[in-house]
Amino acid sequence: MVEIQIDAEYVAARIPARKRDSHKGMNGVACVVGGGRIYHGAPYLAAMGALRTGLDIVYVAVPAVISTAVRALSPDLIVIPMPDSKLTRGNANKLVGWLPAGLDCIGVGPGLGPQNPDELAYALTRFSAKAKGLVVDADALRPSILTVVTNQKMVVTPHTGEFERLFGEKLATGMDERAAMIKKAAKDKNVIVLVKGPTDVVSDGENVGLNTTHSPAMTVGGTGDVLTGITTGLISKGIPGFEAACCALFINGSAGVEAARVHGLHITASDVVERISTAMRPFDRLE
Repeated sequence: MVEIQIDAEYVAARIPARKRDSHKGMNGVACVVGGGRIYHGAPYLAAMGALRTGLDIVYVAVPAVISTAVRALSPDLIVIPMPDSKLTRGNANKLVGWLPAGLDCIGVGPGLGPQNPDELAYALTRFSAKAKGLVVDADALRPSILTVVTNQKMVVTPHTGEFERLFGEKLATGMDERAAMIKKAAKDKNVIVLVKGPTDVVSDGENVGLNTTHSPAMTVGGTGDVLTGITTGLISKGIPGFEAACCALFINGSAGVEAARVHGLHITASDVVERISTAMRPFDRLE
């Protein structure tokens, strides 16, 4: 097992330079799918997390019942109202038709709420055919998705409880055994697994990345949604899934540290979003 300690040097070597003659679309196009009657903030936080990585365009697809609320939060996002309140087959088919060709990555799950497992699996099948990569979080983390998207095209981002729900195993508390279990799950299901915790662990079934860059203040709700967005954004910028997940952990954690430097133990997830640019500016390059 190759174990990687994720640090600034690791991230700097993987964030791509921006072309001096860039035009709209060259630096990544993403979509976040999520939200429900209770949660309208989660898809917004994920979408803004993606946008702050330096993407050109981010769509956010939410149920029509909350689309006005999400649209009011920012003029920088393109909000797509989905007719049904759940991620149904009809919603999935309509969204795939509405989204443009050349979409780089779709993040699915923030604020989605409980879903029908078969409908969810169908939706991810359709999204996988539409985009180059998928990031799946929260209520979209159901065992049914593991049978429809493989070939390491999908990054799943569970916390400890969601890992057990997704893979049917309770994670060990010891770090060596924990990392080995995550590596095995990634290899067996041919997906990239990112597990959030005091030490974040990510594996592609061969390599294991460990991240300890974050703040205790980041227990506030919504920081996981921001991480989903950053991961979606970095994949959209052309970084391979495992490396994107590793970099996203460091960037999200660094932004949280910066937020805590200003607000102490009183940060919000929006504070983390606003400091993604601070965390990423050291890696900015033009060519």
